[in-house]
This record gives sequence, C-alpha cells and structure tokens, in this order.
Amino acid sequence: MAVASAMDLSPPTFFLSGTSSSSSSSYSSLRRLSSVSVSRYRRHSYHKLQLLCQATAGTEPQSGLSASGSKLAARSGQDRFLKVPISNIRNFSIIAHIDHGKSTLADKLLQVTGTVQNRDMKEQFLDNMDLERERGITIKLQAARMRYVFEDKPYCLNLIDTPGHVDFSYEVSRSLAACEGALLVVDASQGVEAQTLANVYLALENNLEIIPVLNKIDLPGAEPEKVLREIEEVIGLDCSKAIFCSAKEGIGITEILDAIVQRIPAPRDTAGNPLRALIFDSYYDPYRGVIVYFRVIDGKVKKGDRIFFMASGKDYFADEVGVLSPNQIQVDELYAGEVGYIAASVRSVADARVGDTITHYSRKAESSLPGYEEATPMVFCGLFPVDADQFPDLRDALEKLQLNDAALKFEPETSSAMGFGFRCGFLGLLHMEIVQERLEREYNLNLITTAPSVVYRVNTVNGDTTMCSNPSRLPDPGQRKSVEEPYVKIELLTPKEYIGALMELAQERRGEFKEMKYIAENRASILYELPLAEMVGDFFDQLKSRTKGYASMEYSVIGYRESDLIKLDILINAEMVEPLSTIVHRDKAYSVGRALTQKLKELIPRQMFKVPIQACIGSKVIASEALSAIRKDVLAKCYGGDISRKKKLLKKQAAGKKRMKAIGRVDVPQEAFMAVLKLEREVL
Repeated sequence: MAVASAMDLSPPTFFLSGTSSSSSSSYSSLRRLSSVSVSRYRRHSYHKLQLLCQATAGTEPQSGLSASGSKLAARSGQDRFLKVPISNIRNFSIIAHIDHGKSTLADKLLQVTGTVQNRDMKEQFLDNMDLERERGITIKLQAARMRYVFEDKPYCLNLIDTPGHVDFSYEVSRSLAACEGALLVVDASQGVEAQTLANVYLALENNLEIIPVLNKIDLPGAEPEKVLREIEEVIGLDCSKAIFCSAKEGIGITEILDAIVQRIPAPRDTAGNPLRALIFDSYYDPYRGVIVYFRVIDGKVKKGDRIFFMASGKDYFADEVGVLSPNQIQVDELYAGEVGYIAASVRSVADARVGDTITHYSRKAESSLPGYEEATPMVFCGLFPVDADQFPDLRDALEKLQLNDAALKFEPETSSAMGFGFRCGFLGLLHMEIVQERLEREYNLNLITTAPSVVYRVNTVNGDTTMCSNPSRLPDPGQRKSVEEPYVKIELLTPKEYIGALMELAQERRGEFKEMKYIAENRASILYELPLAEMVGDFFDQLKSRTKGYASMEYSVIGYRESDLIKLDILINAEMVEPLSTIVHRDKAYSVGRALTQKLKELIPRQMFKVPIQACIGSKVIASEALSAIRKDVLAKCYGGDISRKKKLLKKQAAGKKRMKAIGRVDVPQEAFMAVLKLEREVL
C-alpha cells in the first residue's frame, strides 16, 4: 500500500491494527476493554488505518509517530504561522481533575501536530516552573498555536491551558471564556472527580462544546464503559461520541484532533467591529514590561496600535504583537478568533489584569467583555524572616513576585515576638504555599509563616463595616455589633465506605449538611456549607487520611454569614502576646485555649519565679497553666540549729521571688512560637 501524501491525511499516529510492533502492543493493551468499546474504537479509526498502516511501520511506542509521519507533522508544524480563514480557527481548552493526564495529552498534541520537535520535547512541556513539575499541577497557564490538516484544509488550533486548582478558578473561567470548546479528560480508571465537575460547570456556563475523552485506557484497572455511564449520569453529557485514548501511549490522538476540527465551532467573523480582546493571563518580563496573553473577540490589532485597557483606564502603544506556539513569535496583525500576546511596555500587572478588555484608544468599543472581577485575597498570613537582616530582601522579593501576580497583596507588620515582617493576602492555601516556596527557593529566604486566617467582616455599633484579617486589629467588644465570616460550599466525592468518616469531619468543622446523592453504585457526592476558616487548616489532609486518599473535594465561596466569633488572647506572666492571638468560634474557644496553654508550658523554659500562662476572652480566663519556679536551695548551708534561722532565709527568698516576678520578663523562644503556630493550624 502506498504511503499517502501530506495533503491526503493529517499527521499520523499509530493505531490498533496493522503489522507494526507498536500497533500490536497497543491492541493488546486495549483487549482489556469491553467488546462494545473495542468494536466502536475499530469503526472510528478504520478509515485512518487503511492509509496509515504502512506509514506507521517502525513506530516508536513513546513518540507515537513514525519517521515519515514525523516529517509530515514537522512540515505542517513549520506552517503554523500562516494565516487561515476565521472559519478554520478552533480555540479549545483541556479540563480535568489533578493527575488525570491533562499535561501529558497537551504534550502529545504539540508533538503530533509538529508544533514541538521531538528533540525539544520534554514531559509537561507547557509547565515551565520546577514547582509545577514536582507537584504535577499547572500553576501558571500557557497557550499554544498548532496547525492541523484535515480533509486537505489547514486548520489553526489554539490550545489555551488552564491552572489546575480551585484557588485559581477565576483564571480558569477567563481561559474558558476565550474558547469555543473544551476537551473533558477523565481517567478511565478513576472516573469523575470533584474538580472535573467544577470545571465542567464553568465550561457549560460559557456555552462551550464539550468533547468527552477517556484517558489512560491502557491501564489494567481501566473501566471505560463504567466511567462513560458515570459521565452521562453525573454531568448529563452525551457520551456516544466519546473518544478512548492513552496520551502516554499515543492512542487516539488523531481522533481527538479530528473531533476538535469537526465538533468545536469556529469563532464568529467580527473582524470589522471595534477591537475587543479578552486578557486571560499576564506576566512581568524585566526587559519588556508586562506581557499580556489575550484572545481577539472582535476586530483586529496590529503592531504600533494605541491600545486601551477598559477596566484600568490605561493606554499604551503595542510595541510587539505575536502568537504563542508555544514560544513567542512576532506577527504583523491578529484578527477576530486568534490568540496571541502583546508587549506594550506596561509597567504593572495591575494595569492589565486578567479578565480586562483591550480596545483601540481612538475607536473604543461600546462595552467591555462581561465577567471581569478584581482578584480579592481570601486567606491571610504573616511572613517573617528568621534572620532580621533579611527584611529588606523579603520586601524586594515580594515586590518582584507581585509584578507577576496581581492577586498577591502585602503590607508591613511588626510583631513583638518575630520582629518586622509582612501581612500577606492570598487566593487560597495552595497560592500561599506556592508564594512561600518561591520566596525561599528563588530568593534564598528563610521564613516563618504564621497560621493562616481569613478576612472577617465586623459591623460596629456606629454603623460602620470594617474588614479584618489580623486579630490584633479586631475592634474592642464594646464597639462590635456583630462579626461575619466567609462561608464556602464544599462538594466531597468519596467511595461509599468513607461517607461516615467525611460527614463526621464536616460536622466537627461546623459544617451544615445540605445534600447527599449517589453518582454511581459505590460513589457518593456530599454537599456541605462550612466556614472558610475551618477549611484553611488541615481539612484537606484530614480528608485524604480518613479516606486513604480516595476522596476529592471542590469548594467555592458563597458569601458572609454572622457567627459568634471572639478574640482569644494568650497572656504569659500577665503580658499579652499579640502574635498568638486568634479569632475563634465561641464553642471552640476552650479547646483551642487549653491546647495552646499546654503546648506553651512544654516549650517555654522555666524561670526563677512562677510563670502563669493563660488563655483569655477579654478579661475572663478560660484556660490556664503555670510554669513552676526554679528553686534555689537556700537551706543548704544550714546543717542544723534553730528553725527560726531557716524561716528567715525562706522568707527572704520569697520576698526576692516576689520582687523578681513584679519586674521580671519572660522571653518566649523562637522555637516556641513556631511550634505554637503549627499547633494553631491543627486545632483551629
């Protein structure tokens, strides 16, 4: 059989049948599927098989491409900067739960379309940060332009990546708003997870065409037919045209590319309208300023245009316009439907926020694109350098990070225990961990992190409302009318044998039960509403440990609710220790106070006088411990004689201890603060 020419077929990958060793190994791995799925898979790929069985001879299993196929893909990839009609543009995203194969599938799409050459290829190609590779999640999203030939017509495929965590759900929503379709990737061995559901609902809100893709079908535990039923029952998607694939082995990649072309709609042809472009990401380049990633919704933009950011009200000249493939390549012009970047010497990420609309300064659009929000921090903590001399370095490092991350907020803070530092605001716990780890790795800082807290809304008696993220700034009880705390709606997906353990965990954290339903025969979805403050501690760790790692969770903030919250102070030798103050619910105040005082008793060194350690609500002591004094044996020199001599010495010692206690000061060691802060994360 003659090998087809480049114009006769799209870049080849290896298939189920044929004489090649890789094809036969792929078929043997697929024999584990049910007969229904195998027959459907054969029918779906038969027409490709006839043309490609010879081209795929000698295919390497890991690459998924033959030598001739690589050349064809490379040739197609070289032409990806050529313009195509708007009707031949496809903008899509990949949505999936963590570790369901999103990055691996993106790698394979880049490789099969010739966008990235085999010699340049590496795992998780679009994940540039070391942290992303270590954790296996996408923190900073990317975009890539690919070229694919289908039925003799060239198509431009724009993959817009999405971050992989609930903390960045706003960025995910903006990425999806820049697309017309999405690949829903589900692990064939694990099924639908919590984050899968959340991202699908975001995609449905944006009216995207969703293509179900079952990944990892080559695994021994894969149950594709069962997972298909789960998707249909839980999400309500029609899975009759679902695609079976293994991104690692290269199975089904061409079918996915064909489906993107056939099933995802083209952008609307609005190139003649005033310019409107949606920003879905931005980052700071030290030489060129802020680089903005955007999707052109209406109109055209070219190099030299004077552009206007509608939300921030700033205007700049576009010094550079280009496409992402996946590296930045300059072009002269981008029109409606295309995805690219602009460098305009923007000095601050805050001037070009995610979700903002770009238009022409001279011909402004009538209205901005919907959905813009300013990122508001939900979790706060204190960052202090272990070495006080590193305070200026910490400030410089935070300023540089803020250039790349407009959601990061910080202000100076002084602590009697830890010296000078910063009170920092983050989108969530993962965001906090990433910033802390980047500060330590990239800027060689050694940091102490206080227990995370949330933003409380305090209504005062004079009618004012203040936002409070630091216990030290909470108004006095006489001035407070009520205190409100943020609540989240949390969905827990778990095997049925762990339902009791998870309900117990949620009840302990002041959760309000809302709903429970079975999404499959042995898996359930539990819906709770609980305070965000109860979740920012070790909730996720407890969830995983109580379910042996099988449960998953997804949450969203639903607003503020009034709660009976109080400020818990810690007094050591009648002196308040401000860094250890916390805001807790009244019902939990005693247990938290008892745990903190007991821990401090273990950690603070004994003094020459008795040291009381107290947990107080206002002036009321609710928990107390005491460090006994180190007693000098003043009677050692008395080897007998009258008792009055001994009494005189003891009386003199008691008077000295009393005077020492009155003027004495207890130094709480750094290790004690760090241990107590760790304890606060566990008990709050």
